[in-house]
Amino acid sequence: MERILGLDVGDVYIGVALSDPFGMIAQSLTTIKRISKDQTYGEIKELIDKYDVKKVVAGLPKNMNNTLGPQSEKVMKFAEKLKNKYKIELIYVDERMTTLSAEKVLIEGSVRRENRKKYIDRIAATYILQTYLDTQRRNNG
Repeated sequence: MERILGLDVGDVYIGVALSDPFGMIAQSLTTIKRISKDQTYGEIKELIDKYDVKKVVAGLPKNMNNTLGPQSEKVMKFAEKLKNKYKIELIYVDERMTTLSAEKVLIEGSVRRENRKKYIDRIAATYILQTYLDTQRRNNG
């Protein structure tokens, strides 16, 4: 089975999640701090190679009225370059509620506010990827 990478692409950090080999469960993997384009794409390439990833699921931050705004454009530009650079399949998932869900999990887990920032992006990436995996399972029943 192939593994799938989930990305929560932000301006400063990219949260990364990885599926299990069977495509059932998304696991929080890491957070990449965006220092330069080469470094950012390089770190993602290392993960693609290490886990033999063939597909990337990127969260698309739509507006509440389902339109695409400036942040969506940034994410799509980043993800399309990733797709073309490394010849991987790219899927977008609506990520409107993922950060709120991730924040709720951290609050319920009694993670202190100053520590939440460390985890929020990778937990959001896990939600994005799990949403995709669940949809695939429902559709392929």
